[in-house]
Amino acid sequence: MEPENDTQISEFRLLGFSEEHRLQRFLFGVFFSMYLITVFGNWLIILVIILCSHLHTPMYFFLSNLSFVDICFASTTVPKMLVNIQTQSKVITYAGCITQMYFFIHFVGLDSFLLTVMAYDRFVAICHPLHYTVIMNPQLCGLLVLASWIMSVLHSLLHSLMVLRLSLCRELEIPHFFCELNQVIHLACSDTFLNDMAMYLAAVLLGGGCLAGILYSYSKIVSSICAISSAQGKYKAFSTCASHLSVVSLFYCTSLGVYLSSAATHNSHSGAIASVMYTVVTPMLNPFIYSLRNKDIKRALKNSLGGKLEKCQLS
Repeated sequence: MEPENDTQISEFRLLGFSEEHRLQRFLFGVFFSMYLITVFGNWLIILVIILCSHLHTPMYFFLSNLSFVDICFASTTVPKMLVNIQTQSKVITYAGCITQMYFFIHFVGLDSFLLTVMAYDRFVAICHPLHYTVIMNPQLCGLLVLASWIMSVLHSLLHSLMVLRLSLCRELEIPHFFCELNQVIHLACSDTFLNDMAMYLAAVLLGGGCLAGILYSYSKIVSSICAISSAQGKYKAFSTCASHLSVVSLFYCTSLGVYLSSAATHNSHSGAIASVMYTVVTPMLNPFIYSLRNKDIKRALKNSLGGKLEKCQLS
């Protein structure tokens, strides 16, 4: 007998983390605080970069875009989770689930593309310093960001349209706190071979391609730094990309760790808890990494918070 299915699905149930009422209040407080820190921290980075003229460089242009994407990334999943915890409801509409899945895929891909573009920027700055301003001109920077947005839109649109063609079963419980692509696909009663192939190919071609680009850029950067004779010169060159390298490591280590651990344990609930690392924690930590490890950002923040915007403009 064919499994019962229904193409007119109206809603899903997000099982989240825990059924205990006391723990729900604790989770709401933790995630609400983390979300506020994420939004405030990333908007602060964006405002400082806009207000301080000496930060109007390609590196900080890409950083402001990354901060904006991190705000959107966290806003895709956390607000809905907070509403569900507060209202004691686990329901998300079919349209809401597909929309959330689309934007989640979009901003994950955009994060990866922007980190790759930022690695290329550091490669040009360290390996070709005399030609940096010529190569990384405003037109190229704008085109790199635009290309990242276009590829992310097409990538997420492909997966979303392929999910829409699936016939979904009646028991639509997602053991996660958001509509994650893999979880939604495996709720289908129809054949998911094409969806699985598209998901794995995208992970290899886009995710693997971005990671390969970052590793290549940093291999050239390390070679150039090693060729510098003075220790002070080596430290100065490395310090310009230390923040970006920290963010790249955090993003890829947490995301790869989530999917490798979930594939090994086949425990969806553990996967949901681990997913918090790159969906909530990583966007929250990025502003701290850049502000604590970057002298220009720290100086600009001190001037801005101290009400010395005119000094920030002139420094």
